Amino acid sequence: MILVTQPFLPPEEEYLKYIQGIWKRNWLTNMGPLASQLEMELKEHLNVNNLLFVTNGTVAIQMAIKALELSGEIITTPFSFVATTSSIVWEGCTPVFVDIDLKSLNIDAQKIEAAITEKTSAILATHVYGNPCDVEKIEKIAKKHNLKVIYDAAHAFGVEINGKSIFEYGDVSTCSLHATKLYHSVEGGLIVTSNSELLKKMASIRNFGISGFDSFSELGLNGKNSEFHAAMGLVNLKYINQIHEKRKTLADLYDKKLKNLRAVKPVWHNKSQQNYAYYPLVLENEELLLKIKGDLDKQEIFTRRYFYPSLASALPYLPKLELDFTDDISKRVLCLPLYYDLTLEEVELISRIIIGIQNN
Repeated sequence: MILVTQPFLPPEEEYLKYIQGIWKRNWLTNMGPLASQLEMELKEHLNVNNLLFVTNGTVAIQMAIKALELSGEIITTPFSFVATTSSIVWEGCTPVFVDIDLKSLNIDAQKIEAAITEKTSAILATHVYGNPCDVEKIEKIAKKHNLKVIYDAAHAFGVEINGKSIFEYGDVSTCSLHATKLYHSVEGGLIVTSNSELLKKMASIRNFGISGFDSFSELGLNGKNSEFHAAMGLVNLKYINQIHEKRKTLADLYDKKLKNLRAVKPVWHNKSQQNYAYYPLVLENEELLLKIKGDLDKQEIFTRRYFYPSLASALPYLPKLELDFTDDISKRVLCLPLYYDLTLEEVELISRIIIGIQNN
């Protein structure tokens, strides 16, 4: 069996060293020393100034919306994981979908202004598969219309534009550290902002809005994470370069072996390098996708239609909306297996089967 993804696990003894320390201190959560250490090491690794380690990537988005005091409409993408949209609805706002760009698969920045109304308070865009949005265009639009910008950077750990962390763009960037991600803490998320006052506010929100032993500063929630998750994050951070290099090697081999496949890959931002979080292909048509996926399933090689269907038409709590490019791409996009323990031989096997399916 070959899964579409599989978590990276460090040497067991390295993780257990941290666990032994947790046992000695008997400090399990509430921003213990390991959680604080992870925040510091991540700030250094990512070269950012303000960062919070939180429960997960979904809570991170919800906290960002709450901290920015957003209301009314938030312009967003229909081509993302459901948490991007559900967080908007959960916080009492209305998602306004804008179609995607056919090359990058990110929200089409050229179409954002047409969707702005007097009720618009923000733009929430996803760096799909880690591929940076048109951040410069979006920043200009936001400044012109006095809008806040949140980036769902769940896939974008380690991505930079001209040497600057992708997390530094927008008012707030969030990231997922879920076990399926290229860097993970089993469960977890990050919030990054260049605004130190906003960070202070989100730190309070993370801890129920508590400002002292007997006082509260604002409405909050429990967005903290545990020492056990922080321990995994600390160990895995030591291997991030190794993880990246292995995934790059696997992706390069896919590129070579699938060069004759009737499919295209998303066009990556021209001022950024890939982080190889996923290996997505946009097949020539849905028929070919279903044939490839079905035959691979029979051989216990599992792929994922990520993202399918379009959020604009799939969610029972929102009106259905047809968007030409999103509807088309979501039917034709398929992510192939990509993870640290995947072997070169397995990539060759998967590629050979896919090409054989296409040619039959």
